[in-house]
Amino acid sequence: MAVTMTHGQELKRLRQRAIRRLIASRPIGSQRELVDALIDEGFEVTQATVSRDITELGLLKAPRIDGHAYVAPEDFAPATTPTGNGQASSAAAAVSPSASDDRLRRLLADVPVTVGRSGLTLVLVGTPGTASMVAQAIDESSLREQEGTLAGDNTLLVLFADEPRLARWLERFEALQRPVPEVPSTHG
Repeated sequence: MAVTMTHGQELKRLRQRAIRRLIASRPIGSQRELVDALIDEGFEVTQATVSRDITELGLLKAPRIDGHAYVAPEDFAPATTPTGNGQASSAAAAVSPSASDDRLRRLLADVPVTVGRSGLTLVLVGTPGTASMVAQAIDESSLREQEGTLAGDNTLLVLFADEPRLARWLERFEALQRPVPEVPSTHG
């Protein structure tokens, strides 16, 4: 059975594709900015339409150093790769620890996180709405010394069984927080 799209469905598909492209190409921090960008591209849209599109696309507002910006949910989802048997597996399991830490490193570059301590619990505090993203990135990273993570809105608890595990984890986490120095180009 062939499925045909109405003109409205086709416009919606094109508009939502444009939204994905726009938020991937530059930081867009408000619905008004997104409406203006779409109008600049020739779309006739209202803020209500863009609001529905944001919901349907599952866009999230992520904190950045220069403010919040919309991002696609797949930018925060665990990466998967197909295996030989046709099933998907976690990409982190098939790559080096440094590659599995890239998402956490990128997130920490955009989200300022302070670390405090209470007994065998580290208290990580970021900007509002970031704790679950940071917790998920930690859980998907090569950091394995923790017993678990518990996220609120801007506060994340990382739980440990003993002092040596906490110390090793904290040292690795702080290394991931440090900016990676850029390698100068050798091309002349």
